[in-house]
Amino acid sequence: MAAITASMVAELRAKTDAPMMECKKALTEAEGNMDKAEEILRVKLGNKASKAASRVTAEGVIAAAVNGDVGALVEVNCETDFVSKNDTFLSFVQSVAQLVADHNPADVAALSALPLAMEDFGPTVEDVRKGLIGKIGENMSIRRFKRYAGGGQLAHYLHGVRIGVVVEYTGDGAAAKDVAMHVAAMKPVALAQADVPADLIEKERSVATAKAAESGKPAEIAAKMIEGSVQKYLKEVSLFNQPFVKNDKQTVEQMLKAAGTSVASFTMFIVGEGIEKKQDDFAAEVAAQVAAAKGQ
Repeated sequence: MAAITASMVAELRAKTDAPMMECKKALTEAEGNMDKAEEILRVKLGNKASKAASRVTAEGVIAAAVNGDVGALVEVNCETDFVSKNDTFLSFVQSVAQLVADHNPADVAALSALPLAMEDFGPTVEDVRKGLIGKIGENMSIRRFKRYAGGGQLAHYLHGVRIGVVVEYTGDGAAAKDVAMHVAAMKPVALAQADVPADLIEKERSVATAKAAESGKPAEIAAKMIEGSVQKYLKEVSLFNQPFVKNDKQTVEQMLKAAGTSVASFTMFIVGEGIEKKQDDFAAEVAAQVAAAKGQ
């Protein structure tokens, strides 16, 4: 059997973009024949991965890795809810979260270049990702992450694998954990009213203005209606002003004050948030096929 050298593996990897371990396996199977090894990869992995790469990944998993004042929250997407329950996929996502916490990558590209080996794939996160696409048969992508380090204590809460929250705080850990759970349930967009993004306020103001115009009220009254609606919205979406989910007789701010705790920031990830999912219309697809057949 021909010896499989590192340069041969590198050459095949450059040609196919397949994970390094898969290249080595293909070369071994092909007894060192580069063309045959490339063909093996195209059949076994390359076609599957290239086809998967164009498919929407709107499902997935949120994972957290928190240790003291250092932690990370990540979202890794896949195509179906079925794969989001796959043990190998879950292990990959957790590994990615730990790498973010340990290495502080600047972005997804830097994270993808970090060392990782699992399921015979590697030596980088990106190699493992591509290898798992080939093995599982579904596209998957690292979408986003948030890392905390040294700014304060951290509490986190995962609602299954679909919602994840990290809260940066000082004070009582139980109160902070309650806040993380509250965030997952009530989904505030900012800590305080002053932190609500301007574009969201303008959107709410536009809706309120349209409603006021429909009411037919005098301009002076309409203006008060608009401002009242905006202020109501700001209270509803700012964490500190929301009624505490475990006791709606007090706000989150009041609960924290009573517990001697302050929250500096929070991050919430919801799987697939903002990703447009592909909607399959089976009836329309069949009708189109019938029409096409008639046109032949």
